[in-house]
Formats: sequence, C-alpha cells, structure tokens
Amino acid sequence: MRSYIPNFLTLLNLFSGCVATVYAVLNHLEMAALFVFIGIFFDFFDGLAARALNVQSEIGVQLDSLADMVTSGLVPGIVMFQLLDMSQTLGWEEGQSSDFMGLGENVAPIAFFGFIITLASAYRLAKFNIDENQVSSFVGLPTPANTLLILSLPLILMYHHNDTLNEIILNQWFLMGLTLVSAYLLNSRIELFALKFDNWSFKDNAVRYLFIIGSLVLLMTLQFLAIPVIVVFYILISMVSKTP
Repeated sequence: MRSYIPNFLTLLNLFSGCVATVYAVLNHLEMAALFVFIGIFFDFFDGLAARALNVQSEIGVQLDSLADMVTSGLVPGIVMFQLLDMSQTLGWEEGQSSDFMGLGENVAPIAFFGFIITLASAYRLAKFNIDENQVSSFVGLPTPANTLLILSLPLILMYHHNDTLNEIILNQWFLMGLTLVSAYLLNSRIELFALKFDNWSFKDNAVRYLFIIGSLVLLMTLQFLAIPVIVVFYILISMVSKTP
C-alpha cells in the first residue's frame, strides 16, 4: 500500500497543474499561480515520500515528469503567452476579458512566442528521464524553479503596484528575452544542487541551508519580487559552491 503514496502525490501535482491550466487559459493568473504552487508542493513531497518509504520506482520517475510537463511546462508557457498578448494591448488587468483565453477577438501573433518555454521544458524533462547522473544535483534549471520565475511576473504586477516594474514586465522585448533566457537555462550545462537531504548535518548540507535561509529572508523582505531574485541566487550559489 505504501508504494502508492508517492504516485498519489504525483497525481495531485498533475491535478493541480490541470486546474492551473484552466485558470491560465481564462487569464486568471493569480489562481493559476496558486495551483502551480500547490502542484510544486506535491512535486517536492512525492520524491521525499518515495525516499523515506524506500519505494522509488521507474513508473514514479516517468509519472513525475509527465505531471511536471503540465504544471511546470504547459502552464508557464500559457502565462507567458498571456503576458506577451497583454504587452500588445493596454496593459495589465486581471481577468480583463471573459473571452476564450481571456483575450479579445484578435490574438497578437507574438504571444505564441511564449510557448518556447513549454517546448524547452519538454526537452529538458525528456533529457532528465534518460540521465542517470542527475540524482543529487541537476544539470540545467529544474522546470519547477523556472515556472516559479515565470509565474512571479503577474504576481509582481498585481501586488507591488510599481509603475517602473509594470513597464518592464509588460515590455515585449523583456518578455521575449526572458523566454529565450528561460529556454537556455532549462537546457544549459550548468550544474545546480538539489534540495535533497541524505541527512540533516549542517556540514554536509551547508549550501542547502544557506539557500533556504537566504530565500526566507528575501521572501519576507521583497515578497513576490523575491522569487526572481531567489532563482538568480540559486544559480549563483550553485556555481560558486562548485568552484574549486
């Protein structure tokens, strides 16, 4: 019976991703972000449960990537689609339309550029599934981390109310550039540590503890603006910790 627990958590991740997809399609990006966060929560604990119960399985690995493809692959692509379309209109207004995909009659062609994130995520997950070396570390930015980066943008727009930030985030060139950077980071050769603890020793997990403490401080001080800062912090601390 216990062997089903991790896979059940993975399916909850997939369900959360399905709900987030619906909200993202309807341009309710705050609710989409909420269910993505819930999905990533289940994504973290399914692996933890599998290791704790010693019930790791090949089907669990495959199921995990399939769930991530929705929650951390499709959803951020749709969100970037919506943001790029907004960059061609009057700007940000949550749930500004009840039309399909929250849009008017015309869809800005540039908006489809956002699905590069979905394609890059699919490629990254496929590589991960056949790479036996990504156990205690990752090669390339994990899809959940990239998703948090993308989903932070509408939340910053909604809760920070900063005209300068709004202009930057809703600039088409910024969004297109971020899409390309996102696709590169997902499939780069940068080695990044994983938040997997074999024990609770500070000596063995100093980098992980430093990252967690630093992230909490950033979240308390910068709120949603902390998320992109944390992603950059994650990349930098991984690179520094690997320096001889």
